[in-house]
Amino acid sequence: MKNIETIIENGNCLEILKKYPDNYFSLIVTSPPYADSRKKTYGGIKPQEYVRWFLPKSIEFLRVLKPDGTFILNIKEKAVNGERHTYVLELILALREQGWLWTEEYIWHKKNCFPGKWPNRFRDAWERCLQFNKTKKFNMYQEEVMVPMGDWAKSRLKKLSKTDLTRDESKVESGFGKNISNWVGRDKAYPSNVLHFATECYNKNHSAVFPKALPEWFIKLFTKEYDWVLDPFVGSGTTSEVAQDLTRNSVGIEILPDYCTLANNRTANYQYRLFEEETEYETN
Repeated sequence: MKNIETIIENGNCLEILKKYPDNYFSLIVTSPPYADSRKKTYGGIKPQEYVRWFLPKSIEFLRVLKPDGTFILNIKEKAVNGERHTYVLELILALREQGWLWTEEYIWHKKNCFPGKWPNRFRDAWERCLQFNKTKKFNMYQEEVMVPMGDWAKSRLKKLSKTDLTRDESKVESGFGKNISNWVGRDKAYPSNVLHFATECYNKNHSAVFPKALPEWFIKLFTKEYDWVLDPFVGSGTTSEVAQDLTRNSVGIEILPDYCTLANNRTANYQYRLFEEETEYETN
């Protein structure tokens, strides 16, 4: 097995990325500080200033991403003065103006979100994962994230009608259609764009850790082994650790030294575990 590289860099991603060449990364997956969030750690960017803060960084992301690569941005609006702020929508439009294609939007459903009560809304149980690309043709390995067919297939596919044996065009002329017979005998299907992952609270030393399952899903979907993955807001190193587990090279950038230490510790522990596994294999 080839060695993989895991690089954790301390500093501003805008400056650090300047030393990386064009078209270097196959995937950028990240969750930057949300507007006005984490004031004690990241300063709290005002919603009205968020787009201006983000665009200089995203132009570097555009440069270092391969033409067939993908950029996944995990982000969420906040409520201001009783209504949802539009900074995420404004950011999407600004990124399109910058040259990005807004290809898809995934919804991360947080299965174990905390209960609560607010006077004019319910608790947040989902976040956006926005997909951007440089071109319409990008690498996507859909078979890597297939899911079990489910119990519905046992009855639905048991006895097919005549219309099930041919492509059934949409009755509303949407251009979409289906051929049910294509799924006979299969045990897996392609997933939807709603991702059901629980939040994780294992790391008390970081204020906003997303679950390992989130970057894992996107790394499997958009990269192959030994591809390079970038997280420019790596925090405690979740993306880097997952990239290691999936045999991908990675670069994680974090502006806060304490979080860099956490990320380095997590990835260093992985290298130690890998050494132990190889030693045990050679012994046996």
